[in-house]
Amino acid sequence: MKNMKSNKLGTMPMNRLVLNLSLPMMISMLIQSLYNVVDSMFVAQISEEALAALSLAYPVQMLMLAIQVGSGVGMNAELSKRLGEDRRDLASETANNGVFLGFIHYAIFLILGLLLIRPFFQAQTDNPVIIQYGIEYTMIITTFSIGKFMQFVYERTLQATGRTMYTMITQGTGAILNIALDPILIFGLFGFPAMGVYGAAIATVFAQIVSALMAFTFNAKFNDDVDMKYKGFRPNWTVIKRIYSVGIPSMIMTSITSLVTFLLNNILLQFTSTATAVYGVYIRLQGFAFMPVFGLNNGMIPIVSFNYGARNKKRMIQAIQICLIYAISLMLTGTILFQLFPTQLLGLFSASEEMTAIGVSALRTISISFILAGFSIIMGTVFQALGNGMLSLWVNVIRQLVVLIPAAYLLSLTGNVHAVWWAIVISEAVAVVFSAIAMRYVYKQKIKPMSDNMEINRERFAEDS
Repeated sequence: MKNMKSNKLGTMPMNRLVLNLSLPMMISMLIQSLYNVVDSMFVAQISEEALAALSLAYPVQMLMLAIQVGSGVGMNAELSKRLGEDRRDLASETANNGVFLGFIHYAIFLILGLLLIRPFFQAQTDNPVIIQYGIEYTMIITTFSIGKFMQFVYERTLQATGRTMYTMITQGTGAILNIALDPILIFGLFGFPAMGVYGAAIATVFAQIVSALMAFTFNAKFNDDVDMKYKGFRPNWTVIKRIYSVGIPSMIMTSITSLVTFLLNNILLQFTSTATAVYGVYIRLQGFAFMPVFGLNNGMIPIVSFNYGARNKKRMIQAIQICLIYAISLMLTGTILFQLFPTQLLGLFSASEEMTAIGVSALRTISISFILAGFSIIMGTVFQALGNGMLSLWVNVIRQLVVLIPAAYLLSLTGNVHAVWWAIVISEAVAVVFSAIAMRYVYKQKIKPMSDNMEINRERFAEDS
């Protein structure tokens, strides 16, 4: 199996290889982005305050996602390593400790949901309607987040063992369930009571629990690479430490989004809650442009890393170029849609006249930065693949925090909400400059000195086969 994978990463035509490794994750991430979009579309039909409440709740959802992604990355890396060593016992131990961590993380958010949700919303707004809607939604998605945490663990186990098709089935089923249940539970169709925002949250957690049960079943029935039996289980703190040592950087990077959303929401609330609702809509819509690029990254990292290790300079550069072209193309498509159809996109969320006026300006302004973001994201991925994790982290920090928040605050002092959106364009432009300078440094240090050992590598792959 190992040699087959090596031959694939080292010899398969590059365009085909990139699509082969990236498409499943691109589709998976698009499906995941549907959850928030669908909830928001139906909740917007309740009221603009309800939509604003979901926008204020978004940092909590992103914080949960940060924990899930970070621990998932760490578990995946450790699990793949043990499988590569042909140590099924250690791979199984890693998977079981991953499940244990899933329960621990759920317990943390259960406590946070019960104790801190009300002060979290009261710290952001004094509008009692928004506070109540926010508490209703966030209380459910935190206290019943067991499904989401377990879904993530079991899906990562399937991915690490090469069973990505099953993860697409579980995620697709969850998304379809959520879409179907949202109008039924929110508006009270087919004899169900109308539960409003509660209904949106219940639809989400129910779909997540079903997906988790499916992922558990797929592992039990079809995944013979790991033995997930829990009788007599005891946590292995050494394994847990290794999971966190790999996963914490990813947790930090994803947590930045949570912090930025919280801070930007509070800047926008100085104008009107409508501006916050617009930003919430933007976050959900931009996922359809950004998520495929993040999926592309997942396929790009092993290709660049493998060919860097194999000293195959030509294939490594080819992979970077192809991924950059795809990323910019995806972002260009998003830019065109946001520029040409902002009113129609906002209409999906039952936008009022005021929300449309603010939203059209926001979508058109922010989408100018999409292509810049695509370049920075790919460069950050290259740094990560070549072992320059701190450079990758700095690209993300500059894009989302160091420049964005100060710029947004300064622009808010103009008293014009439309000026605030330019902070995102400014931060992406600065990130591009930093990424280009950093890439030049990395190229000189790591890529340029490499001799292209393509012929030698072909002979070596032939011998390994």
